[in-house]
Amino acid sequence: MELPIVDVAERFGRFARDEAPGRSHRYAQWASGIAADAVVQRVLARIPATHRQPPLVFAVTRMLGSGEPDFAEWREWLLSHADAVVAECGRRSLQTNEPLRCAALLPALSRIAGPIALLEVGASAGLCLYPDRYSYRYSGIAGTLALDPASGPSTVVLECEVRGRRMPEVAVPEIVWRAGIDLHPLDPAAPDTAAWLSGLVWPGETGRARRVVDALAIAAADPPVMVAGDAADLLAEVAASAPAEATLVIQTPGVLAHVPWSGRRRVIDRARAAGRWLTIDAPGLHDGWTAPIDPATWPGGFAVALDGQVEAAADPLGGWWSFRDASEWRPSAEGIGG
Repeated sequence: MELPIVDVAERFGRFARDEAPGRSHRYAQWASGIAADAVVQRVLARIPATHRQPPLVFAVTRMLGSGEPDFAEWREWLLSHADAVVAECGRRSLQTNEPLRCAALLPALSRIAGPIALLEVGASAGLCLYPDRYSYRYSGIAGTLALDPASGPSTVVLECEVRGRRMPEVAVPEIVWRAGIDLHPLDPAAPDTAAWLSGLVWPGETGRARRVVDALAIAAADPPVMVAGDAADLLAEVAASAPAEATLVIQTPGVLAHVPWSGRRRVIDRARAAGRWLTIDAPGLHDGWTAPIDPATWPGGFAVALDGQVEAAADPLGGWWSFRDASEWRPSAEGIGG
């Protein structure tokens, strides 16, 4: 087997096994089919590796008219439209802009003295730059916690399960400046932005498309500063334009996975040099943690960290949150942490 074909089989097989279950039955079926189909693998191997992520490929096919059929019918459609899919994937990037991630980041952000200047790397349309404009509902065995903006309940309500015996301490941050860096920033007011970001929602994920559309309306009403380019090159320059009287926070929620390994350390170093660094990443994604993460005791999910200090585990998209301290994890039928 040619090397790119092996890469496609492994990547889509991993997605079918580890990422799609519980979120999208249709995507799990498509990915599993691809992992066993050399003909489809050869088509997808024509897409540059940096534009070949399963959610991106699947979103592009749906945008181009595949629908959401079973794998056999989807495969037939793909083979008939291979050139268009390859070309469109090459033009697109995986810009999952999930405002729910703010619920996972808020406990750490709440501990930073304001006012805050918030700068995001890989900001897409900037939907994670408005943690002060959303409502939050945390719930779990420890009880419930509701938090709304000072102006009252938001049109965007972020619901997050707390997996632990106590609630996090959270407060609405005072954001006085917000900016984003992205290779291809999106205009939150543009109709095609709403269409594309909604298209990135996986089949079977209820409520997420509505949340994205409502968050786009908030961003469009008060657009952030958006800069196009490579964050490793631009971060220091953009950070220098933040108000001097504010605490600068640079957040990288879920974006470092899309940065080549050699570039991750550059982005992390520049973020930490410019201000406070807030992130949510897979534990093994980089070595930017102040202390190594032990896979044997990790409860699952991604790591939430402030200045490299890991403080919590969380769902990659913010659906649940848990203190890192093992004594706080909730026992489940599957073992500690669920």
